Formats: sequence, C-alpha cells, structure tokens
Amino acid sequence: MLSVTVQDATLGDCATMKVTMVATIKNVQAVISDERCEPKVASSALTTLVADKGYHSNESMTMAAEVGLKSYISEPDRGTRRWKDKESAKTGIYANRRRVRSKRGKALLRRRGELLERSFAHCLETGGMRRVHLRGRANILKRYLVHVAAFNLSLVMRQFFGVGTPRGLQGRLAALAALLRAWLQCLIEMAIAPTRNLRASEHRYLSSTAHRDPLVRVVFSTGC
Repeated sequence: MLSVTVQDATLGDCATMKVTMVATIKNVQAVISDERCEPKVASSALTTLVADKGYHSNESMTMAAEVGLKSYISEPDRGTRRWKDKESAKTGIYANRRRVRSKRGKALLRRRGELLERSFAHCLETGGMRRVHLRGRANILKRYLVHVAAFNLSLVMRQFFGVGTPRGLQGRLAALAALLRAWLQCLIEMAIAPTRNLRASEHRYLSSTAHRDPLVRVVFSTGC
C-alpha cells in the first residue's frame, strides 16, 4: 500500500479519490527521489489508475486525463448518456471504456481484485480496522498507518523468507504433531529393537530344544 487517508464517511468514492491520489503521488515521488532505491525503482512512475465502478464519474475521468493517467475503471450501467457541454468528460469516458474492454484492461482489473481487495480485507476485516474507536481523526490515522506499515512489512518479510502469509500457520500444528509422533515412534523402535532381537533368538532356541526337554516343551507351549 502506497498511501493511507482518513476522510469523512459522508463523502463518496469519487470525492475522496483526489486526496488519495495526491497522497499516493507524493509517496511515489519520495521513493523515486530516495538515493537508496534501485535504478529500476527510480525509473518508474505513476501512469495507470485502476479502480472499481464506485470511482467512475465524469469528474474522475477528467481528472485522470488532466494528470496524465490511463484509467482502467469499471463503468456502471447508466443507460444513454447526454454529452452536451461535456466534451472533456466524453473523451475520457470513451477512452476508459475502450481500455477496460481490452485484454490488458481485463488483466489489470483481475489483478486489482486479487491484490487490492485481498489487502483491504486483510487490514480492514481480519485486522479489525473497519471499526476503530479512538478519540480524534489524527489518532485514527496514526493507528491505521501503523497497521498498514505492518502489512507492508509482512510482504517484505514474505519476499525474503518465503513464508508469512496471514493464514500460513493453518495446518502447521497438525504437521508438527505428525512430525513429533513420527520422531517418538522412531525412538520407541530403536529402544525395543535389541529386546526384539533377543526374543527372536530365544524363540529359535526354544524351538530347537523343545523336542528334547519336556519342561522346555511345556514352557514353550504356554507361551511364557
């Protein structure tokens, strides 16, 4: 996640998108200007906007075109549109519609559902950030920022070590129990192996002497 904002619940997605985009662009520019970044990061830029149909409006399409972003936003069914005195919005919406229907647009929307929605579900639903009870918006923003920073850190750690998914520990307890059970079974087998070999040798001796000694024959027959 590149930015975190806390805004009024009375505002719609289209009204809050501008503030989020400004914060995201500032963070991306800060990363690009950092000397510690790799060259491949320094050469990247924010060029694409992918969102769901809640962000689709004439204003958002016009704004994306003004800042030089290629928008891939799902368009809701609004029926026949009237474009009188709305040429800029018409151009942006038609271009967005053409891009969404392309192969690249469909792939980007699938990745949005895979990466964005799952990240939000992990932070807001599983992480409990959907309902935060703190005094003041600044404290809520701090709490949300720390939460998202921990989420980004988990992605970095997963990239380095290959483990660390939110549900990665599921099934690990059963696997650990099975490993301990197999280890104990090996120890038991190693402990009783000498006794088992001794009993096998005694069984062969009794079998060979049972026909000569009556007492041995009785003991052997009773299984003692």
